[in-house]
Amino acid sequence: MNSDTNHWSRPPWTGSGERGALTWLQALDRMSGARILCLGELHDRADIHLWQRDVIEGLLPFRSDIVVGLEMLPRSAQPALDDWTAGRLGFAAFLEAVDWGCAWGFDPALYAPIFDLARDRGLRLRAINVSRGLVRRVGREGWEAVPEAAREGLTPAAPASAAYRRRLFETTGGRRPDRAARGPEDPAFDGFVRAQQAWDRAFAEGLAEACRLPGAPLAVGLIGRGHLEGGLGVPEQLAALGEDGVQVALTADADEPAAPGLADLVFRLPRDGR
Repeated sequence: MNSDTNHWSRPPWTGSGERGALTWLQALDRMSGARILCLGELHDRADIHLWQRDVIEGLLPFRSDIVVGLEMLPRSAQPALDDWTAGRLGFAAFLEAVDWGCAWGFDPALYAPIFDLARDRGLRLRAINVSRGLVRRVGREGWEAVPEAAREGLTPAAPASAAYRRRLFETTGGRRPDRAARGPEDPAFDGFVRAQQAWDRAFAEGLAEACRLPGAPLAVGLIGRGHLEGGLGVPEQLAALGEDGVQVALTADADEPAAPGLADLVFRLPRDGR
């Protein structure tokens, strides 16, 4: 799409603090003023990935200096990402180079429109994840047990807020008979929280690094929505890093109620996916 043509059917966008709906142009204008824009996803939803692609493309008339941060790939995949955008790798060779099946595992065809857009429009792609081994170790042993040389450049996460722990506990099943943790503040829940926060911190640091590149580009993060909802997770870690100008945009299905404070902007997906 371009900034004045909406090929998505209604209903359109809503924004925090807005009484009515926003057009695509109004939403793009608002998002273009961010330093960091997080576009949340459900990893297996093709319509959401097309929405992400359309937002990025729609922002180009406003901001040509876009860097796209990818949750899907660890930092070690950066050379292959650079080879992809430079046209030195075909898609199959790129997937092999980044070991997509192990690094991510979701159908790569879901993400192909985004990768194609980046290459066609000369956008920089940044791998903002870390290895699963590091996340598991932080969860099991805590940050203090991980030598600095094994932290993959990551710094410890800011302490988890009570709201973050509550949301994480409830969205992972809440209190149930087979669960060791009896509540969000139970120490038995600490390891899971540490692991999730390692991801939050990795994504936040990756996006902060991107927006601090020469020319202060707009950093657009493609991240699972569970790391973003309600301003918790990645937004909290970005605030702890001193980053302002952060916006979060999420989708909602046509008949899904959007909770107040869910995100700065919400786009209601049409029932037919387009």
